[in-house]
Amino acid sequence: MKKLMLLGVCSMVFLASCVSKKDYLALEAQQKETQDLLNTATVKLNSCLSDVAAANARVETMKDQLADLRRSNEALIKSSQDMTELTSQGAKNIEASLESLKESNLKISRLQDALTRKDSVTLAIVTSLKKSVGINDPDIEINVEKGVVFISIADKLLFQSGSYNVSSKANEILAKVAKVINSKPDFEAMVESHTDNVSYSRPPLLDNWDLSVKRATSVVRVLESLDVNPQQLIAAGRSHYVPLVENDTAENKAKNRRTRIVVMPKIDQFYEMVESEMKNLSEGN
Repeated sequence: MKKLMLLGVCSMVFLASCVSKKDYLALEAQQKETQDLLNTATVKLNSCLSDVAAANARVETMKDQLADLRRSNEALIKSSQDMTELTSQGAKNIEASLESLKESNLKISRLQDALTRKDSVTLAIVTSLKKSVGINDPDIEINVEKGVVFISIADKLLFQSGSYNVSSKANEILAKVAKVINSKPDFEAMVESHTDNVSYSRPPLLDNWDLSVKRATSVVRVLESLDVNPQQLIAAGRSHYVPLVENDTAENKAKNRRTRIVVMPKIDQFYEMVESEMKNLSEGN
């Protein structure tokens, strides 16, 4: 561009020396117009170069954005795959949980049925034993705990105070208990004697342990005399360590002095008796 301007100046000097003033002025005007055009073109060129630089910058920015978008897209695809796997696993876990819940509900339902049956069984056994014993006395209790039958007899019905000799009036009661045991030859019967907490020491007995054990063996001997198979009998003394109530009054001490006869049938005989009594109950209704 500088060469062009130098050439123009030289041409003007040369022409000025060779042409007329009129021609010189025309050439000068033409040269000025050319210069204006050159200046305008230079401005436009600079503007275009600036636009190109800005466009290149935008292109680079867009390339970076495109790369970010591609990375984001890849991350979304992977996340979607992971989510699909998690959803699939979650569905399996939910299905397993529902299945487990269904099993738990079934077990609860069966347990409730079992408890209902247990109440019916308890009633049937107690009714059967009371019917066999033929006793309706507040001092004699017959109940069932955890599948075991208990016949609890107050101490005053069996023994004199401080004595381990079975009273004569107890024979009638024990005869009925013997009848129950003899009717179930495969059962075991444990005679379990309890005392109150009043200290006992009368030779040859040393303490409440001795008294409770001696009373249990005395009852066992009476049952044996009533033709109960001794192989079915167990004698056990509990002293005063398993009270029903606090030993704080005479009435409570009397409650704690007791003899329990624990009848423990084998499972098949147990259910035979239950089925028989349940049948009788249903027929009675």
